Amino acid sequence: MKTLYFDCFAGASGNMILGALIALGVDEAELKRQLGLLSISDFQIDLSIRDKSGISALHAQVIVPDEKDHRHLSTIEKIISDSGLSDGVKRRSTDIFRNLARAEAKVHGIELEKVHFHEVGALDAIVDIVGSCIGFELLEIDKFVCSKIHVGSGFVNMAHGKFPVPPPAVAELLTGIPVYSTEIEGELITPTGAAIISTVCEKFGTMPEMTVEKTAYGAGSRDYKDFPNVLRLMIGKTTPAANGEAPHTDSLTLIETNIDDLSPQILGYVMDRSIELGALDCWFTPIQMKKNRPATMVSILCDPSKTGKLSELLYTETSTIGIRLNSVKRDCLPREIVNVATKFGDFDIKIARYNGKVVNAKPEHDQIRKAAESYGVSLREIEETVLLNFRKTYSQAA
Repeated sequence: MKTLYFDCFAGASGNMILGALIALGVDEAELKRQLGLLSISDFQIDLSIRDKSGISALHAQVIVPDEKDHRHLSTIEKIISDSGLSDGVKRRSTDIFRNLARAEAKVHGIELEKVHFHEVGALDAIVDIVGSCIGFELLEIDKFVCSKIHVGSGFVNMAHGKFPVPPPAVAELLTGIPVYSTEIEGELITPTGAAIISTVCEKFGTMPEMTVEKTAYGAGSRDYKDFPNVLRLMIGKTTPAANGEAPHTDSLTLIETNIDDLSPQILGYVMDRSIELGALDCWFTPIQMKKNRPATMVSILCDPSKTGKLSELLYTETSTIGIRLNSVKRDCLPREIVNVATKFGDFDIKIARYNGKVVNAKPEHDQIRKAAESYGVSLREIEETVLLNFRKTYSQAA
């Protein structure tokens, strides 16, 4: 499985991620061609090699015309959805912006639809985020892992005033993620960088066991004495078990609570939000509580780094006043997403391997449903067509 590791010893920003991806091997011409599919004003990406405390790193500066208007989330989503980019890039880019919008909404105490972006809604941030997602796809990344994140220290001036580092929206995005601060002053992890990393990365901490194929550095804009302001990206293959040779075991957290006084509509919302916040699974079990009251046990399975956000969800959206946290082991088959072209369009298929052989292939249901509605045919016909083309395309793997 091709894995990308973010080594954030100097934090990360959108342009640092973009520069490091290009340094890793993303074709500059193809990147710009795909970014040109967005209906946005003219922009340029200026690339230059910078020396950062003895490390040669690629600096990517997005040059855009001056803008006065702030964009709402719906405007950014429309720019992305109306483009000719692949479904995968659209979906990942939109997820990043929605996570950023949720953080802003919570910090300001407003509804998601009323969030308007300042620095992050600017054109250069759109190019950084969408460009990074294009780079992930061009490099065919299957898995994302990140180190503990160095956030910096001190204060930073923002549109709403002067705030401590990390500023409120960044702190919200980094909930449940291991971070640290040192004497280095400045905002090392920016909102764009935090949004990208917190959305795509599955695990945080030490580098996984992997065979490194290439290492590259993206340069930050500021210079520090004896401190390299760079983001290091490492790309490579994970261990044989992660490549489908055998099942692997994860250490996860199981969050549970019993509820007997909540509307089923709210429970449905909690399930949807838990998945949006990064839960691996969420399910309800009918139970009987004291005084013979029927109730529901809510169970959420997640990576330990997501425990904070998901516990907060239960406390703020349900009537529970206590939850159970259990450390569990999960033995599972490695999975990856492959793309299959059909007469109905392109579809993502999640496949699982056991001892190198594909034992399960499942098309993305939302894509199947959308195509069925668009073409006026049955779900079954679309799914059968997708699986048939998958078998033809990946016969050597199946």
